[in-house]
Amino acid sequence: MVFGLGRVKDFVSRDSKLVMYYVYVLQSERDDGLYIGFTSDLSERLRQHNEGDSKSTSSRRPFELIYYEAYIIREDAEGRERFLKSGGGRRYLDKQLRCYFEEHPRQRTL
Repeated sequence: MVFGLGRVKDFVSRDSKLVMYYVYVLQSERDDGLYIGFTSDLSERLRQHNEGDSKSTSSRRPFELIYYEAYIIREDAEGRERFLKSGGGRRYLDKQLRCYFEEHPRQRTL
C-alpha cells in the first residue's frame, strides 16, 4: 500500500503505535500445500500454526512463511486474504512466487 508520509499519523493510535495487519501464505513442509490467512501479529500467528494451536492447520505442520503483505487498514487485509484464496488470487501467487515454486513445488488442489 502506498500513502503519503503526511498520512501515516492518521493511522497511529493514541499510544503512538502503528498497528499493521498482515496477509500471509504458509507452505506445509508435510504436504507442500498452502495456507492463506491474516493477522495483526505475524510472528505469534506463525508460532501458533507451528505448535498446533490452530485446528485448521495442526495436522499439516510444520509450516514455512513464504509470502506476506502488510496493511494499515484491517478491511484491506481481509479483502486481500479473500482475493488470494480465490482462483485469481492463486494464479497471482503462482506468478508472484514463480521462482520459489520452481525450487519448492506446491501441492495442487482441484
